[in-house]
Amino acid sequence: MILKGKRVLVTGADGFIGSHLVQVLLNDGAKVKAFVYYNSFNSWGWIDSFSKEEKDKLEVFAGDVRDPNGVRTAMKDVDIVFHLAALIAIPYSYHSPDSYVDTNVKGTLNILQAARDFNIERVIVTSTSEVYGTAQFVPITELHPKQPQSPYSASKIGADCMAESFYRSFNLPVTIVRPFNTYGPRQSARAVIPTIITQLLSGSSEIKLGDVTPTRDLLYVADTVEGFMEIAKADILIGDEVNIATQSEISVKVLANELIKQINPAAKIITDDERLRPAKSEVFRLFGSNEKLIKKTSWSQKYSIEEGLRNTIDWFKVTENRKSYKTDIYNL
Repeated sequence: MILKGKRVLVTGADGFIGSHLVQVLLNDGAKVKAFVYYNSFNSWGWIDSFSKEEKDKLEVFAGDVRDPNGVRTAMKDVDIVFHLAALIAIPYSYHSPDSYVDTNVKGTLNILQAARDFNIERVIVTSTSEVYGTAQFVPITELHPKQPQSPYSASKIGADCMAESFYRSFNLPVTIVRPFNTYGPRQSARAVIPTIITQLLSGSSEIKLGDVTPTRDLLYVADTVEGFMEIAKADILIGDEVNIATQSEISVKVLANELIKQINPAAKIITDDERLRPAKSEVFRLFGSNEKLIKKTSWSQKYSIEEGLRNTIDWFKVTENRKSYKTDIYNL
């Protein structure tokens, strides 16, 4: 499928990956409608930081994926949907699991039902590597068992199953895209890399973290977005689920020490018990296979971990970029 000239809806366009995806789609010549979360501040999230030229090319729709009527309105006259809107914070899912079912499962159902009614040409549903839980084998392929180790991961497994059911039951042209641990500019303070960087840049000599032994497969956001684009272009992947991964791993401790070395070598890591996941909920190893993605698309990893971290640090060093990050509290 050629994306240029297509009418594309991106849900979660105001968020981290979604905002980067919107920019790439615009550069690729797509006609983009950005679905942002309605709020009384009229905030468009990261889209507010776009250039005037980019904003002028966009149609912005403020709504809520939990609202089926709003979803149907947003999806009228659309060719392709990239569905990224979701609640993502694992700690908050322990606190409010109902909201994760409403947003992640029911929200996805609303997208799928509208896509079926409107004969949408392609639906890209965003999953997460958290659905795999702690690796039973590595690299983790798409055939790895699903393990709901948190209410968040359970809700995403439910959303994935709903998407697959619409493909099997109604022949809806769905693809499930499963990014591993994406990082980069604009990422939420609820993720480990912004947590470390913003604490360091605040001048703190003590970096508060939870368990530092787990490993993650870290993917720079530009590579993740390129994965979304290549998967959308590959009709061969309709009805499939596809990892976006680097096929490598790094421990949180090694990662934190690298960031400390680059920003403030005098800083020390301390364990904050509040940040520890329940023992049976912690995902100790994520190390994804990208074999299917490489075999079936023209995707390749462009950014090394060193380059990606350097770009991310440089972005956070700009005071304006991090003004909304609260480094003195634990962000659930």
